Amino acid sequence: MPFDRELEIEVVERNGHCSVEHKVGDTFRIKSYKTPEGICLSAFHALWPPARTLLLGGEHPWEKEKDVTTVACPDPDNPVVFRIRRVRKG
Repeated sequence: MPFDRELEIEVVERNGHCSVEHKVGDTFRIKSYKTPEGICLSAFHALWPPARTLLLGGEHPWEKEKDVTTVACPDPDNPVVFRIRRVRKG
């Protein structure tokens, strides 16, 4: 099922070793209920709840921009930080 908006997920920070080898600048798109190819599944598990909120038109009140949120992967020793941005389909 496609959405009327898409999400862009970008790696904005990497600390330590990433077993999937994500690098700052890596980007992924969510266009439907499919996991983006190449994204770490552990990270995606953490990303999905806030991503779904943005996909469905919601926002996170602690964020300065209503179309953006930031989430870290669950590895406390080697966190990779992702920015999720809501974008209109073009």
